[in-house]
Amino acid sequence: MKKFMSTLMLWPLLAMAQTNESPIIENVMLTVNSEKIVAFEAGIAAHNKKFHADGPYGARVYSVLNGKNAGKYMLIMGPLTWSAIDGRPASKEHTDDNNKNINQYLESEVEVNYMKMHPDLSNFSKDFEINKVSVFMIDVKRFKEQEFIEKVLKKVVKMYKEKMPGQIYGVYSNEMTNMDGLDFAWVDFFNSSSWLGKEDKFVQNFEEVHGAGSFQQFMADVEATTDGERTEIWTLRKDLSGPSAQVMAATRQ
Repeated sequence: MKKFMSTLMLWPLLAMAQTNESPIIENVMLTVNSEKIVAFEAGIAAHNKKFHADGPYGARVYSVLNGKNAGKYMLIMGPLTWSAIDGRPASKEHTDDNNKNINQYLESEVEVNYMKMHPDLSNFSKDFEINKVSVFMIDVKRFKEQEFIEKVLKKVVKMYKEKMPGQIYGVYSNEMTNMDGLDFAWVDFFNSSSWLGKEDKFVQNFEEVHGAGSFQQFMADVEATTDGERTEIWTLRKDLSGPSAQVMAATRQ
């Protein structure tokens, strides 16, 4: 049984290795009728536990705590591959349950993004439990993606690796072109809100890694390759999610 459960937890990794495809995450932003929140939460909790409990179609739900999306829900399914998308739950029972227990409580506004994971730029070096996440979204200028990766993103990754090797984070890029300012996302995972109150040593750490005065050039490169950014804080709703909060590092490699 133990071997079977270990294999089940690693199924997304095994499937992606066989297809040699990059893993993706499906992000669905849901806006709920404010008078139907209790019914919606009961419905999505039961639906996810029945149809999206584990594996590549496992779905976790987050509450968005700040910014223009505050009060909305983010449903995340995956990681999975494009090859696996067509195999997602689509039976009549699933569709009927979704329409009856989720869709009827939603406003018409729904946003869906498919974000490609970049394991080589991320740090999932240990198993962990999801609690809260800081999602830093970056709007990259047209035709500047590769320059942004080389001159900005990789330098931040190097600094994190040397100065914050224990920090778990993921780097993602949007699989679809968009004009919504969501081209790349840097996601930090943390347990307590006190993490947000820590002294900001980004500039100090950056220059210790890349050399004195390097931050000024870094900011010039940021300005040259991006049009802006924003940060949202999400908290995992374990009660509404299918899978547990536990994330196995091997499934993110």
